[in-house]
Amino acid sequence: MQCYIYRCSRKPDMYIYLAEEDDFSKVPKEIFNSLGIISFAMELEINSERKLARENPDKVMENLKENGFHLQLPDEIPVEELMAKIAHKKI
Repeated sequence: MQCYIYRCSRKPDMYIYLAEEDDFSKVPKEIFNSLGIISFAMELEINSERKLARENPDKVMENLKENGFHLQLPDEIPVEELMAKIAHKKI
C-alpha cells in the first residue's frame, strides 16, 4: 500500500500518514488544526513485512483504509486510544 508521510511541527516525532497524496480532507478539523506546520517527508510503500521505525505496519494500513490517515504521535499518547476516539467521533 502506498502512503504519503508528512512531518508536523507541533511536536518532535509527530507525523501524519495519508492514503492519498496531499489529501487532508478525511482528517478531522480538530486534529488537523493541532498539527502545526505540515511538510512532506516521504512517499513509502508499506506492507506487513515492512519494518517501520515506530509504527506497526498492519495498524498503519488498517487506519489508512478505514480513516484515510494515520497519526504517529510522541510516546505520551497511545495511537490506538486516539484512533479509537476518532472512530467514535469523541474528539
